[in-house]
Amino acid sequence: MRLRMLQAALYLLGICGVAHGVLAATAPIIPPPPSIAASGYLLMDADTNKVLVENNIHEPLPPASLTKIMTSYIAAVELAAGRIKEDDQVLISVKAWQTPGSRMFIREGTRVSVGDLLRGIIIQSGNDASVALAEHIAGSEDAFANMMNQQSAELGMGSTQFVNATGLPDKGHYTSAWDLALLTRSLINRFPEVYALYAERAFTFNDIPQPNRNRLLWRDKTVDGVKTGHTRAAGYCLVASAKRDNMRLVSVVMGTESDEVRMRESQKLLSYGFRYFETRKLYEARVPLKTAELWYGEAENIELGVLEDVYITIPRGHYNDVEAELKIAKVIEAPARAGQEFGELRLLLGDELTYSAPLVALADAEEAGVFSRMGDFIYLFFGSLFSSD
Repeated sequence: MRLRMLQAALYLLGICGVAHGVLAATAPIIPPPPSIAASGYLLMDADTNKVLVENNIHEPLPPASLTKIMTSYIAAVELAAGRIKEDDQVLISVKAWQTPGSRMFIREGTRVSVGDLLRGIIIQSGNDASVALAEHIAGSEDAFANMMNQQSAELGMGSTQFVNATGLPDKGHYTSAWDLALLTRSLINRFPEVYALYAERAFTFNDIPQPNRNRLLWRDKTVDGVKTGHTRAAGYCLVASAKRDNMRLVSVVMGTESDEVRMRESQKLLSYGFRYFETRKLYEARVPLKTAELWYGEAENIELGVLEDVYITIPRGHYNDVEAELKIAKVIEAPARAGQEFGELRLLLGDELTYSAPLVALADAEEAGVFSRMGDFIYLFFGSLFSSD
C-alpha cells in the first residue's frame, strides 16, 4: 500500500501554473492596421490561424483565377493518394483546347503530363490546363467542381461554391477571403511539394515562355506564392504568402483596381504583420508537460501533454509576458487511454486567452489489482475529508 495521503490532499487542489514570465503591467500597444483598397481582405498567420487584419472576410465574392488554388489542391490530394502520377499523360479534349481566357497553349488530341499541366495551372494560370486536369481526374469539369465543393466543406469553407475549375465568371461561383486563407494554409502545410511550384517564376511549354503572374515574387524575396486572379466582376485579386524567420503569413486581397494596387495592398498587409507580430513555438506534440498522480493504476503517475505542436502569435516583444496555466483534473483514475482528456493548457497575455488545448494522456495506463485499488480508495476517501471543495 502507498502512503500518499498528504500527496492526495495536495493533488486535490487540482491546478498548477507554469509561467514564461511576469505579466506585463500594460497591454501591448500596436498601431492600427493599414487602410487597404479592396472589397475584402485578410492577413492570417499560417501556423496559428490567428487573423491579424480583416475586412469583409466572409462576404462571398467572385474569385477569378484564385479558383485554381483549389484546382491544384485537388490535384495534390489525388497525387498523395496515388490515384494520379506526375508523369501520367493526359489526352487533351476539344473543350480544354477551346477554353477561353489565360492559356497554357495545349493542343487538342495531344498528350501532356500531369506535372506540366500543374505548372500550366499554377505558373501560367492556364484555363485550358485547368479543364484538362479536371477532366483527367474526375471525367468532366462538372464532376470535378463537385469534388471541389466536397473538399471545401471538409476545410470549413462556408462561403464558397465552385461551378468550374478555372474561375471564369458565373453567378454561382464564389468564395471569400477567409475561405481562401483556410485553403491556402492547408495547401502550404499539407502539400509543401505542390505549394513549392507557386514560387517558380516562369514556365515554358510548347516553346512559349510565360512568367508567373504573381509579380510579388520579384519584389520581395520572402514571398513564395500564391496566386493572382482577374475578371471584370472580380477585379484584381491576389493571395500571397511569405515566410520570415519562423513566421509565415498569408494575405488575401479581393476586388482591387489594378495589378499594381493588388501588389501594393498585399505588401502593406505583409509588412504590418511581420513588423508588429511574432509567432513562437512553445511546446511539442506528445512531449510530457506534466506528470500527474494516477489512482487505481499499475503505475503511480501518468504523463500529460498536447497532441499538436503549440504555436502562438503575439505582439512582437511580448513573449516573456505570456503566462502558461495547466488545469488538471482533481483525480485521474485508471484505466486511461492515450489521447484521453484530463485537463487543459491555457496561454494568456494579460487578460486575453491567446490559446487553449486539451491536456491528454500520452500513453495507456492499465488498472491495478484489487488490493492496490482498495488502498487507493481508502486514501482518496480520507483525503477528501481534508479538502475544502
